[in-house]
Amino acid sequence: MKASAIIVAAGSGTRLGFEVPKAFVDLAGRSLLSYSLRTIAAVAAIEEAVIALPAGMDSRARADIRAAGLEIPVKLTQGGAERQDSVRIALELTSSEAELVVVHDAARPFATPTMFEAALASAARSGGAIVAAPLADTLKRVDIDDDDGAGDRAHARIIVATVARAGLWQAQTPQAFRRDLLIRAHRRAVLEGIAATDDAHLVELLGAKVEIVEGSALNFKITTAADLHLAELAVTSHLKP
Repeated sequence: MKASAIIVAAGSGTRLGFEVPKAFVDLAGRSLLSYSLRTIAAVAAIEEAVIALPAGMDSRARADIRAAGLEIPVKLTQGGAERQDSVRIALELTSSEAELVVVHDAARPFATPTMFEAALASAARSGGAIVAAPLADTLKRVDIDDDDGAGDRAHARIIVATVARAGLWQAQTPQAFRRDLLIRAHRRAVLEGIAATDDAHLVELLGAKVEIVEGSALNFKITTAADLHLAELAVTSHLKP
């Protein structure tokens, strides 16, 4: 089945502490975006890509596209205020000939072609699929105690419940869906004012089935300077998901 790829690369990256947008932060001599571009270049089912970018970054993105050897058609668009907006904008630019759409965050540089292929195969079968990792840590629900008499600890974080981790998975990207299903999900979100942190949630709200494809702990999202440091260690140590 023909597939289009959406790469979400419109984040500011202010939490990383760089002046350039996150997708263009250097990781071992290459931009974060370039890792995703090289990955999708290795996935035969992907026949086009749409990249959601910050304003003014088109020329940088095109340089990365050339360096990645990406030979499929690529469309560039300015992203929206939130990630969900960026995906919706890019989705409307995907080819009507594409039966599947796979969405990936440029901030996850270690996703592999195998993850993309597995997500696309599962989406072709079930309608939707996401890469995810089973949760390994114990979860605590926390409340803020504003009046605990603790002086400079007046905003102490207090555990109010322990959440059983059985059956819980940590969502990652790529996430793949039938194109018509994802379009319906995003259009409904606009009409009903629904905000979600990933595309799978919007599809779930339609009552559609979304499968899990097991990912890797190395497919983590780079959000902070500590995350970037870990990514640099992973590259220099030749670790692979």
